[in-house]
Amino acid sequence: MKMKSILIGATFAFSFAFSGAVAAQDCPRGTLDVRFCDVDGDLIADIPTDAGALVDPDTLVFTFTPVEDPAVYASVWAEFLDHLAEVTGKKVQFFPVQSNAAQIEAMRSGRLHIAGFNTGSNPLAVNCAGFRPFTIMASLDGQFGYEMEILTYPGSGIEKVEDIKGRQLAFTSPTSNSGFKAPSAILKSEYDMIPDRDFEPVFSGKHDNSIMGVANQDYPAASIANSVLARMISRGELKAEDVKSIYKSQTFPTTGFGTVYNLTPELQAKIQEAFFSFNWDGTALQAEFEKSNEGKFLPMTYKEFWDVIRKIDAANDVSYSCS
Repeated sequence: MKMKSILIGATFAFSFAFSGAVAAQDCPRGTLDVRFCDVDGDLIADIPTDAGALVDPDTLVFTFTPVEDPAVYASVWAEFLDHLAEVTGKKVQFFPVQSNAAQIEAMRSGRLHIAGFNTGSNPLAVNCAGFRPFTIMASLDGQFGYEMEILTYPGSGIEKVEDIKGRQLAFTSPTSNSGFKAPSAILKSEYDMIPDRDFEPVFSGKHDNSIMGVANQDYPAASIANSVLARMISRGELKAEDVKSIYKSQTFPTTGFGTVYNLTPELQAKIQEAFFSFNWDGTALQAEFEKSNEGKFLPMTYKEFWDVIRKIDAANDVSYSCS
């Protein structure tokens, strides 16, 4: 992926506060929390070498990023979770979450073992919760990713990005790439537009809220992930003509899937096997995600695929502070 020259010093600081003190380890870790080590330099937490630090739970807990209504996805993931249970020999539970912060906190506290974290939350999950992403959804020919778009509705009086000045712009949450971090960097660098000074920022909580908010004319404009928009149009939740796009970004990686760092190496290997051996044909997962041209799990590395997102975070002065 080729970077646009959008990454110029927008200011944004973000940190998570969690209870429970942890002892610092004497090891290389880069930006990782003090609980973790990164001896191999791949930017994710190493699997502990001390057998006493490993966990092998009877029930694996899985969650999908709350970009849309979690209730939609319990049935969508059911067949995959049955496959995961068969491959690992474990019970598997779907855990719906309402926010990115709650998802990260669940993994950090040991209550979540396998997850799909959204684009913007991946670095926070990696650095603060010991998340080890290894796969991303892709099309059958290996294409992956989505674009951030800024939407308005027909007749809003907004024809270009500059027309948002003096109006509201809906974001999703501070941890979202397309719902906050990328548009913040783009608006600052390309249009010299800053929240509160040039427009009123509001937060809807999720991409589907922002999209429907624009379609229903509750918000004059919103920044969203167009993969979510495509799925919602395919489900008939709105018509394509209910909204119009006034900006489309470069392509970003979409949800990254992985495990918490301290599962046993054998269990982590089995979980990876389950992802890559899953047959999508005829499943609810295929029916849902083919709406955004996704049909398989593609191996990936956080170091390579999330490089553009870490640069956007740096441009926004994001700190991966975990306490």
